[in-house]
Amino acid sequence: MTAKPVDPQIQEVIDAMAAMGFKPVYEQTPAAVRALYEGMAKRRRLRPAAVAAVEDRNIPGPGGDLAVRVYRPVSDAALLPVLVYFHGGGHVIGSLDTYDPVARNLCAGAGCVVVSVAYRLAPEHRFPGDTADAFAAVQWCAAHGAEIGVDPARMAVAGDSSGGTLATVAALMARDAGGPAIRLQVLIYPTTDCVHDTVSFRTYAKGYGMLEARTVLWFRSHYLRDEADLLDWRASPLRAADLSGLPPAMVLTAECDVLRDEGEAYADRLRSAGVEVEYRDFRGMIHGFFEMAPVINGAVRAQATVCDAIRRAVARGPEG
Repeated sequence: MTAKPVDPQIQEVIDAMAAMGFKPVYEQTPAAVRALYEGMAKRRRLRPAAVAAVEDRNIPGPGGDLAVRVYRPVSDAALLPVLVYFHGGGHVIGSLDTYDPVARNLCAGAGCVVVSVAYRLAPEHRFPGDTADAFAAVQWCAAHGAEIGVDPARMAVAGDSSGGTLATVAALMARDAGGPAIRLQVLIYPTTDCVHDTVSFRTYAKGYGMLEARTVLWFRSHYLRDEADLLDWRASPLRAADLSGLPPAMVLTAECDVLRDEGEAYADRLRSAGVEVEYRDFRGMIHGFFEMAPVINGAVRAQATVCDAIRRAVARGPEG
């Protein structure tokens, strides 16, 4: 594979990051990278869409209470569809605050309640704790919809990067448990195979934003317990024995991303298993671009694409 050129707006982002002189992620501690990521999110000064209300809550989780942030759109409806969102960050970084603009944009754009989940992070809580948290959050939303004004029969799950992994793993767990029913899974440049033996992983290994190949391996070393976890479907859903019976999926990838090929491979496997799939590869984009709306035009288009898919999937009532 020949490396593709990045979008001019993305090149400006890459140049600006290079000028800041940040030490590579893989040379830092998790605590330092978390602080860096939180600081970068604050400096973006994005202007997210307006929503009607935002509430921080704690819900029961398998390892103790989980923090969630509930966003409600401007609407007169008593019960609204719900999107359970899992942030990215390699299972090590990321928070409700860093993904607040994304959650607000999806809430307003899709016209649904968004429940953003602060699952447990590694290395303090290694795999598979966060997968259990993800499914617990989905179960809670289904069982307690009335508390937050949602119709649990109109639920979608979504996430980006490691959050995309959690979204599809939660969908697999829901299938195997006989519910809750999920209308749509939105997977934004997800990690689907922790072995990472792909052409894109080698082609875009360095020089395409924060997520370099060595950074991915740094995240993996802090997240997984041992080599056996590499092949566990909860860490590498591409290796799940059976992907049939899953909810329809929207899979988004970034063309210039180490994780691009495994995202496309997962879309192909879902399709082969009989799952309805809409796959979109955003040209010239890098990993993390989805968070860059409204600064990056490609991010604006990607968020609009996701919002439209969610609206179509969850806006219908029980009658379909």
